[in-house]
Amino acid sequence: MHWLWVLIIGAIIGAIAGAITSKGKSMGWIANIVAGLVGSSIGEAILGSWGPQLAGMAIIPSIIGAVIVVALVSFFVGKSKN
Repeated sequence: MHWLWVLIIGAIIGAIAGAITSKGKSMGWIANIVAGLVGSSIGEAILGSWGPQLAGMAIIPSIIGAVIVVALVSFFVGKSKN
């Protein structure tokens, strides 16, 4: 049951990061989950695990990490389409 919550919170974090970077419309729900989970790992590795936590993920560092992931991926994917 814990993994279900991790996936749901990861999707929400990814959706928030997509909305902040205005790339959320081009991302699917699987990409939101991946961005949320990878961003959570990166954000907590860089910033630590402070702030409120859901499903074992610190929300604020996770969102910041997911914004970084979404921005980097959209930068590189956007470059290859030109």
